[in-house]
Amino acid sequence: MRTLIYLFIGILFGITMFKSEAASWFRIYEMFRFESFHMYGIIGSTVVLGVLIVQSIKRFKIRSFYGEPIVFTPKAKSVSRYLFGGIIFGLGWALAGACPGPMFTLVGAGFAPILVVIVASVFGTFLYGLVKDKLPH
Repeated sequence: MRTLIYLFIGILFGITMFKSEAASWFRIYEMFRFESFHMYGIIGSTVVLGVLIVQSIKRFKIRSFYGEPIVFTPKAKSVSRYLFGGIIFGLGWALAGACPGPMFTLVGAGFAPILVVIVASVFGTFLYGLVKDKLPH
């Protein structure tokens, strides 16, 4: 049953990404060239919505769909980890023309060349798993 719920949420997310043009390489290109507010509006509204949802979960002690408490564990603050992580993520996003969410949306929309990006992303994640203990976190 959980799998069907997650599948439905994923399909809904993909449709939303595609219809809002958030998975469009041209929209992403416009964003990185500062030619359009479209993507900044989408990203900004999701950040605001995310903050509101997290604060609601904390304030009203909302539980998960399965009745489990939702716990937020604080992370150590390190400027360098966010700076370097953001640079790497941004470079990958700019080079591929898609961040992780739209990559799968583009596959579902029939854009087969994005499979190369997905394979490279999985390999990069695997490589990180091999060296993560040696990196400064």
